[in-house]
Amino acid sequence: MDHQIDVREKASLGELFSRLTADLSKLVRDEVELAKVEINQTVQSARTAGVSLGAAGFLGLMAFVMLSFAAAWGLAEVVAEGVAFLIVGAAYGLVALVLALLGRQKLKTAKPVPEQTVETLKEDVAWAKQQMS
Repeated sequence: MDHQIDVREKASLGELFSRLTADLSKLVRDEVELAKVEINQTVQSARTAGVSLGAAGFLGLMAFVMLSFAAAWGLAEVVAEGVAFLIVGAAYGLVALVLALLGRQKLKTAKPVPEQTVETLKEDVAWAKQQMS
């Protein structure tokens, strides 16, 4: 162990900088490789989830349409058929309006910049600067 300390003490500034550059380069390459592996795994999972969600969404839409027709035809037993469909459509329109207003309100409070990521990037830059000095 003492021998390593002696070697480091005797190393020139250029050699130290060269080692730092090589280590940093290897670190970046390793991180990029890890990111590729993780992204591939995430894409595989997302693809499977996307297919499942797409099928569920389509079947949910079909169920919604069928239930809407059933509601309108059921209401048609009490009022004229055209009025029944108009009532069901107006009810959906009101729900859509309320949801749109709530969504718009949430968008106004949303933060467009990922603050935590920005902070960690600043910390990474500060760390890299500290290593270079």
